[in-house]
Order: sequence, then structure tokens, then C-alpha cells
Amino acid sequence: MPDYHSDDKRRRGIYLLPNAFTTANLFAGFYAVVQAMNGRFEIAAIAIFLAMVFDGMDGRVARLTNTQSAFGEQYDSMADIISFGVAPAFVMYVWALQDLGRWGWLAAFVFVVGAALRLARFNTNIAVVDKRFFQGLPSPAAAALIAGFVWLSVDNKLNIDAQPLAWGAFALTVYAGVAMVSNAPFYSGKSFALGRSVPFWVMLLFVLLFVFVSSDPPIVLFSLFILYSVSGWVVMFWRWRKARQLRQRKATNGPSM
Repeated sequence: MPDYHSDDKRRRGIYLLPNAFTTANLFAGFYAVVQAMNGRFEIAAIAIFLAMVFDGMDGRVARLTNTQSAFGEQYDSMADIISFGVAPAFVMYVWALQDLGRWGWLAAFVFVVGAALRLARFNTNIAVVDKRFFQGLPSPAAAALIAGFVWLSVDNKLNIDAQPLAWGAFALTVYAGVAMVSNAPFYSGKSFALGRSVPFWVMLLFVLLFVFVSSDPPIVLFSLFILYSVSGWVVMFWRWRKARQLRQRKATNGPSM
């Protein structure tokens, strides 16, 4: 006789392998906060990027090993709000925003609440949205904008006491927070299956990408995520223009007989 409750038991179980990556994600976010408190902002930024790596691995590992669970989904969201919400906002606030007074902590709060709302919307809409695109800027990408800006500035020894740089940090933090709760579609990459075979040139492309990033990680990573953070608005504008042209064409042709 088939066990109709086996899937339900599996869903409510706790699996070590994917949750270990989630724990590593959470630790990296916490470590970023600790390093920011100690004034080691470059290490704090790198820790946030490491959290992104672990976050990208836990879900894929769970799917590849068939160890998805309701616990893992909730644990992942809790870890993400720390690593990609609280940690980047805290690092940016301690590094640049605190000199702006209330405007500084308000910008940091906009980022945190944007990350929280983004994760809540993702969890509730996971079954109804187009899996090829995220609705709003993903919180890891928003965190990468903040961490990349800090890493780039510290690595190039930019003067954080300069008001233009501080207000630039303010604008970037607010933009990232607002972009997370927008309706702009950002490519998710979920259509790329890791388990399928690929042509040799794809492997070569990945090698070249690693070499490119290694040439100057702060500049390259920040530039890539700047482009990604703009791509959603480009897709949104393209869809709006296409829909507008379609409406104009229908209005010109008139109702079909």
C-alpha cells in the first residue's frame, strides 16, 4: 500500500546538507556586521559576497539532492534578511551614512524594510510569478550593490569624509531599497539547468568570466551588479513599449469584422 504521507514527512523534515549552506550564508552576514563594527569594511564587504555564494548554493543543492523542505525555505528567508538586509545596511551606515545624521539611518532603514518586503513578496508569490524573472531587484543583488560600492571605495582609498561620496552612498542605498519592492522584472537565471550538458564554448566562457573578475574584483563585481540593477528597468521599458505598439496597431486596424 502506498504511503501517501511520505512526501509530507519529507517536506517537514530537516536536511543537513542544504541547511549547512544556509547556516554558512547566515554566518557570513553576521561576520560582515562584526567586521564593520571593528572598522574592517573591506572584509565586511567580501563577507557579504561570500554570503551570496552560499545563498546561491543551498537551493540548488536541495533541488539536486531532492532535500527541499518547508523548514529549509523558512530558514533561508531568515538568513537572507540578515545577510542581505541588515548586514549591508549596517555596513553602509557605519562606513558612510552615520555622518549624514537622520538621513543616514533613514536610508539604511529603507534598505532593510525593502529587503524584508522583497523576501515576503517572493515567498507569497513563488507559485504565481514567471520563474524566468524576479519581481523587483533580488535582495542578494541589492546587497552586492552596497558591498561592491564599499569594497570599491575602500580598495581605491576614496575619501569617505567627502560629502559627495557620502550622499552618493545615500542615493545608492535608497535606490537599492526601492528597487527591491518595484515591479521591474530582473532575469533570475533559473532557466539555466546545471544538470544538463552544455557546449564547450560555455565552459570556456565561465573560465574567461573568472579571469575577468579576478583581474580587479571590486571594480568588476560592482560594475556587473550596476548593470544588472539597471537591466530590469530596461526590460520593463521594452515590455511597455511593445504593449503600447500593439495597442496602437489594434487601434489603427480597428475591430475585426
